[in-house]
Amino acid sequence: MTAFLLIVVLILLFIGIPVGIALLLYFIPRRFGYPKAGKYLTLAFSFLILTVVILSVFEDELFSKKDAKELIEEQGIILNDDFILEDNESKWAIGDNYHTFTLHVSNQDKQNSIQEIRYSDNFKQIGEPISDLYWDSNDRYNGKKQTQNYETNKIIVREYLKPNGNGYAPTFGRITIYKNRNSLVFEDIDY
Repeated sequence: MTAFLLIVVLILLFIGIPVGIALLLYFIPRRFGYPKAGKYLTLAFSFLILTVVILSVFEDELFSKKDAKELIEEQGIILNDDFILEDNESKWAIGDNYHTFTLHVSNQDKQNSIQEIRYSDNFKQIGEPISDLYWDSNDRYNGKKQTQNYETNKIIVREYLKPNGNGYAPTFGRITIYKNRNSLVFEDIDY
């Protein structure tokens, strides 16, 4: 019964409210003697809703190499050579958002990225204790962005936790560079 109720509520939210607004945009101007204005307002609103739906459904297909490069550069990793966007995936649920992509980078960009992480102030070598940045943080919702850089036998990692204020999920991200191949994996998680 609870699942059925949830489905009814979701249908009302995502279909009923937009249809109701469209009907109001059509009938209110028509009632005041402006039938063309009602048609144009309804068409404009329908186009806006259709655009939002298309952008949401095809979000992964519209993700570009430029978008990937910008997200990587926000974390201080600069890619100078051309790369291949091998995989891109986004998932979301109410209150959660997960985005990951994999890049095939040049050997020079891989080495530069590894050096950038290794020469960071808080870099931890193999065997040093690594904290769980998300759960060990004193205040995940306020304060400064925290980063953690470390190395294991197979990967080099830069993690970050960016608070977004009270009531908003913090952003947790990870850039993983594999030692045995030219792959760079970016993960961005809001939960």
